[in-house]
Amino acid sequence: MARIFGTDGVRGLANRDVTPELSLGLGVAAARVLSAHADEHHRSATGGRPTGRPRAVVGRDPRASGEFLTAALAAGLASAGVDVVDLGVLPTPAIAHLTAATDADIGVVVSASHNPMADNGIKFLSRGGHKLPDDLEDEIASLLGAVWERPTGPDVGRLSRDTGHAGEQYVAHLLTTIDTDLTGLRIAVDCANGAASEVGPAALREAGADVVVINASPDGRNINEKCGSTHPEQLQATVVASGAAMGVAFDGDADRCLAVDAAGTLVDGDQIMGLVARSLHRRSLLARDTLVVTVMSNLGLLHAMRDTGIAVEQTAVGDRYVLERMREGGYNLGGEQSGHIIMSDHATTGDGVLSALQLAALVVKDGPLADQASLVRRMPQILVNVGGVDRAAASRDEALLAAVAAAEAELGDAGRVLLRPSGTEPLVRVMVEADTQERAAAVAHALADVVRARLTL
Repeated sequence: MARIFGTDGVRGLANRDVTPELSLGLGVAAARVLSAHADEHHRSATGGRPTGRPRAVVGRDPRASGEFLTAALAAGLASAGVDVVDLGVLPTPAIAHLTAATDADIGVVVSASHNPMADNGIKFLSRGGHKLPDDLEDEIASLLGAVWERPTGPDVGRLSRDTGHAGEQYVAHLLTTIDTDLTGLRIAVDCANGAASEVGPAALREAGADVVVINASPDGRNINEKCGSTHPEQLQATVVASGAAMGVAFDGDADRCLAVDAAGTLVDGDQIMGLVARSLHRRSLLARDTLVVTVMSNLGLLHAMRDTGIAVEQTAVGDRYVLERMREGGYNLGGEQSGHIIMSDHATTGDGVLSALQLAALVVKDGPLADQASLVRRMPQILVNVGGVDRAAASRDEALLAAVAAAEAELGDAGRVLLRPSGTEPLVRVMVEADTQERAAAVAHALADVVRARLTL
């Protein structure tokens, strides 16, 4: 049986793949698994004394389906003996922060992040606001639908709703992460009609910025619709038209942030990470002088970090793998080209609003964003998807591996090659970076031809 948990929780078409029935069952199963771990923690901390019912906080993005999925999840958790506080619409990183700040045993986020409105998802957070490791997710999945002795009477959980203080508490936390007054800095903000539509502009305004806001009127249907970090064109035009010094774009659950300079040029996650890493490095605040990125980060970032004296560690694609490596190695900065940036001194997950505040502070202190972003000279990159192939053979076909080695030797330090078999489809992705777009395209398509010739099913 395939895992129902992917790299970022359970996700799919709402009311088809992610149903109220599944949400209810996941709530019950997660309560059983995570409450047991919480009980162990409490008993260890109190010398074996019981401490009452476990507590959970639940939040969501504004999609219409999130309303009934959150209700089902809360019902499942409470029926399994967990007290639940519904935080309402808040970014994923806000829910992670509040899980830790309120000492909750369980955090739950109902969101499909940057996906279209019709999708939705569920992800669980353990004590401290951390994403769950695979073994705990598998344990939750194994208990779906299992028969067990349910609590009754006074042992069932209770439900309550936050009255608005959660968002204020999150914004107050964000403001402690910068020591720079943003007064006089005009920032355009694209909220993707998502979870940061209120707290994103509020945090920047309270830091002193003059904020121009677009796409901050969520109606349950318009999340991520031709806006936000996946469609930055509106933001680029707004920055230029409003005379803003910079712009920032969040995705639906605001765990990502991309930026735009004053001329309307996009500044991606690699460039943002490079600027933040350099700033921390200069102040001796970059843990072990190391940045953690995925294999998809542009070669230009790797070169810029090397020239700045910063080491780079690379992981598989997915922010959870970045975070795992950061925790293993004691690093405090990492992320993805997509704008999912983890600053673990301040957050347990990627946080788009935090990234926006940090980047704005750098603009005030160090000058225009365009000048700073030139630190990372992006190498031209081509990605070719080759379908209908034996993806498992990509790592062992000798002729293909020889072709990749030859391409890498030809490119030398001026480029690189990455073959990525899909995790779910008969497809291999060929990514090539080179000193020119033409050279990258030529090498990528030549390797794609080898993949087709060797691996076609």
